[in-house]
Amino acid sequence: MKSLLYFLISSSLLLTSCSKKLTYFSDRLQNENNWSEAELKRIQFYVSQDIVLYKSTSSGGSKIEDGQIQIKDNSNVKQVVIKKGTPGILVFSPKDDRFAVSFDDDSDKYLMFGPSDRNNGRYTLLAKNWNRRSGIIRYGGQEYRTNSESAYAALMVDIKRASDANYKKETAGGRKVRR
Repeated sequence: MKSLLYFLISSSLLLTSCSKKLTYFSDRLQNENNWSEAELKRIQFYVSQDIVLYKSTSSGGSKIEDGQIQIKDNSNVKQVVIKKGTPGILVFSPKDDRFAVSFDDDSDKYLMFGPSDRNNGRYTLLAKNWNRRSGIIRYGGQEYRTNSESAYAALMVDIKRASDANYKKETAGGRKVRR
């Protein structure tokens, strides 16, 4: 029983030590490190929450038959879902504080992110226009809509902290009063 408990504890520690420790990518992090565009292209980004893009098109017509109007409506809805934790890469940076990040094999399918004053400088999803309920996003050369919750989707990165500190240890031997 003890060996099973030891195995479970050591397995859980091993799994948690290997997992990613994602941190929000922010303007502060970028300013502290001053990465070039080439360096930013080597960083693996992740999205902090689901992003759902959608567009609908409808076509139809009407005809008059036996004195009645018959309306035919054909609707097509196209939806793109980018799940929380999906990895992405920087495709290009049109400005110092704007990132085009692709979460797809097609580099033309990218989303724009930039620092948000309302969100502690985190690089959040940008839209052509936001209103209370939705935003208009350009993706793959087409315009899509997304709900307002996607406005809080942010870029995240896996940061491993390394320490190059040198320590010199001294132990005091003590001191006694002279008589």
